[in-house]
Amino acid sequence: MDDWRWMTATALGQGIAAGDIDPVALTEVYLAAIDAHEHRDRIYARVTHDRARAEAKAASLRAASGLRHGPLDGVPVSWKDLFDTAGVATEAGTKLMEGRVPGADAEVLANATSAGLVCLGKTHLSEIAFSGLGLNPMTATPPCVNDVEAVAGGSSSGAAASVAFGLAAAGIGSDTGGSVRIPSAWNDIVGFKTTHGRLTLNGVVPLCLTFDTVGPLCRSVGDAALLTAAMEGTKAPDLAHAGLQGVRFGLLNTIAMEDVRDAPAAAFARARKGLEDAGATVIPFDFPQMTEAFAFAGALFTADSYAWWRDKVEAAPDKMFPQILERVRGGRDVKAADYIAAWHRLTAIRAEYIAATAGFDAVIMPTAPMLPPNIARLMTDDAYYKVENLLALRNTRVTNLMGGASLTLPTGVPSCGIMLNVSPGQDDRLLRLGAAAEAALA
Repeated sequence: MDDWRWMTATALGQGIAAGDIDPVALTEVYLAAIDAHEHRDRIYARVTHDRARAEAKAASLRAASGLRHGPLDGVPVSWKDLFDTAGVATEAGTKLMEGRVPGADAEVLANATSAGLVCLGKTHLSEIAFSGLGLNPMTATPPCVNDVEAVAGGSSSGAAASVAFGLAAAGIGSDTGGSVRIPSAWNDIVGFKTTHGRLTLNGVVPLCLTFDTVGPLCRSVGDAALLTAAMEGTKAPDLAHAGLQGVRFGLLNTIAMEDVRDAPAAAFARARKGLEDAGATVIPFDFPQMTEAFAFAGALFTADSYAWWRDKVEAAPDKMFPQILERVRGGRDVKAADYIAAWHRLTAIRAEYIAATAGFDAVIMPTAPMLPPNIARLMTDDAYYKVENLLALRNTRVTNLMGGASLTLPTGVPSCGIMLNVSPGQDDRLLRLGAAAEAALA
């Protein structure tokens, strides 16, 4: 039964439907693996044993009666510790919220529970979700599956690690500037950033409400489709028979291909060839306005974040990791007129980007231009932390700024992903493209 830990969520659901897998036994396999794991306390903030067992028992009874609530009914998953869980602490990776116990589940968690998903517990994250590295000395720093002395990527660090180490069938995270896709890429799994506004943020501790999104970290594109549908309360798109013949991918040169380090560059070149061999055409293009958008992006993110967090931050700044404190305080002095002007210009740039990419089925680039950095060096070298943190989120931030949907896929090279990006509202079409790309890269 230990092999269940490495199956896709889709395959586990199919096994339950066929009567080959009992949700109770499946959940116990995961709980036992979590409890025995050497990095348990670096990955899980809290394990919800009682809830998981109760939900698994209910799923087992439904399966026996032929009354399953959906294709993932009975499949156990983890939740980033900024999704509210009724009666269980939700602390967003910060001492500022220590002991906070919400009275109700986040809406996406409630929807997923209604679809039969089993909640294994809450995973660690970057403090207040404000870093692409996953380093969090205030609570815990999850390890990268390819190097336990390196960060897992953030901010959904524990979510990715829970899947990569076989401690959950999938993890649910959030993505504001790359927080689903960076840890997915660095841990060799699939990460899906939904269009902003598609999945509700009700009951999700915010970082930056104008950019926050919810998304799954999982083993396949099919899993991503089913998990998103479960959180939304809808039906997943049909991914069968997707292909790349005749597909046109744009390759964004501006920013995304600058200073890409050796391993990610080689992995991306190999993945690009795989897509081309499967019938796709890759067309490089420039978009100078992206440089302008990046120049004022920091003000948009930090001002929004500080507006929500400022009272908690200024009441107890000593409770925060100094690097995160400095970053969130970056929004303190952003002028309202500058903020509004920047949003006006970003709205125009988004329209220009949609027009510039209209001839492409998706835009591709390396998910991250570097490999996961070493934990010890990040803790002792402030300049190194700042450089690596900004670089980690550079490519993923493109789609957050442009408001679209994005998918990262493993390339077969450890901790190197390839990213597919589409315009807002094109999530389901992206999943079909992703399914085809996944097959081509297998």
